[in-house]
Formats: sequence, C-alpha cells, structure tokens
Amino acid sequence: MPGTGDTVRVETTVDSREGAQRLARSVIEHGLAACAQVGGPVTSFYRWEGAVQADEEWTVVAKTAVGRLADLTAHLLEAHPYDVPEIVAVAVVGGNPAYLDWVRDETRGGAE
Repeated sequence: MPGTGDTVRVETTVDSREGAQRLARSVIEHGLAACAQVGGPVTSFYRWEGAVQADEEWTVVAKTAVGRLADLTAHLLEAHPYDVPEIVAVAVVGGNPAYLDWVRDETRGGAE
C-alpha cells in the first residue's frame, strides 16, 4: 500500500483538559502534526517514586509524518508539564490513502 509506514500517531497524556487542549493546539500551530485529538478523561494507573498512583488524565493523539517525529517529540518534551511525559509513537500501517496523503502534506513544510 502506498504511504505505508511514513505516518505515525503520537500519544501523550496530561493532567487537565485545558493542558491537553493547549498541547494539541500548539502542535498544530507549529506545523508538527496535521491533526491532534483530545480525549478523556481516562484513569491512568502507574508506579511513580515507589508507589502505585491512579490519576485522571486526558489523552492527546497527534498524527504526523515520520520525518516530523523528532521535532514533534522535542516540542512535546519542552511544552509538557510532566517531568517524564508519556510520548509514544505508533506506526500507521494502513488506512485511507487520501487522509494519509493529507497528513504528510500538512506536516511537510513546518509552521508558516
């Protein structure tokens, strides 16, 4: 399938709806993602500093071209309020070719 493997979904979580919306808007304004979706709340369970934690979070999922992944990751690390934010990239292995073309086109040139 043409375009397979050259787009990714990048996922992160944040502790407030406003924070998630701020991150989503920021990656679009900087031309680092074609689309970012905010979902939640979700409850995350994890171990931190030796104790099991359970916190309400919101998810941000951004779609971008593989060539923009390093820049998107760097931007999220700088803009994120967490000390060690979850930033996970998942390869897109198929889907609507027109949509995947749009993702690549939107992220090709960076911010205006």
